[in-house]
Amino acid sequence: MLTTIGFDADDTLWQNETFFRLTQERFRQRLQDHADPDHLAERLEATERRNLAYYGFGVKGFTLSMIETAVEVTDGRVPASVIGDLIALGRELLEHPMDLLPHARATVTALAKDFRLVLITKGDLLHQERKLAQSGLGDLFVGVEIVSDKTEATYRTAFDRHGTGADQAMMVGNSLKSDVIPALAAGAWGVHVPHEHEWAFEAAAAPTAHGRFHTLTDLGGLPNLIERVTRTP
Repeated sequence: MLTTIGFDADDTLWQNETFFRLTQERFRQRLQDHADPDHLAERLEATERRNLAYYGFGVKGFTLSMIETAVEVTDGRVPASVIGDLIALGRELLEHPMDLLPHARATVTALAKDFRLVLITKGDLLHQERKLAQSGLGDLFVGVEIVSDKTEATYRTAFDRHGTGADQAMMVGNSLKSDVIPALAAGAWGVHVPHEHEWAFEAAAAPTAHGRFHTLTDLGGLPNLIERVTRTP
């Protein structure tokens, strides 16, 4: 029995990583006159990973990591004007217009008629709330969970709070590491909908042997998948 469907937000319902990658390229361009540009991406990624424990996921932590990396690669000689530019890049990310992914609106609207929908996402609280409001999908969710990380316990708690337990729930997202694997561990179905860009931190092996694991090319196939799952004895 399936009663509840959880959705990830970034790169599942709307674009996110595409904008981060554009910002990373602008970061490289802005620093190329002050540091060796060949390894800036690797240095920035290393800083982001190191800072996740302090700042968590989201634009604000990413902006602080850009600034920290700029200081490190220039041995503290980065001009104040460059720091100002990096802050502006972060603000532009926060203010970027909402860009829903294909089939997101139609699929969420259709499924909300028959299932309890829960948004379960990581990131900055205010930023995610703003994006949800701009998406026009907010009223279709019975619950919204903006969390610091996604673990098995996260899904057990969310599906107990907003549904009828993880064993009667499905989690849909673009990240195997965050959206699928811990949801399967909690007892839910896990549906992977890959995005064209994957953040290295979210890479993981697909749990293809798991009986409740499924993968789709886009959200348009989700209603048919759910129909097959709910018909299975």
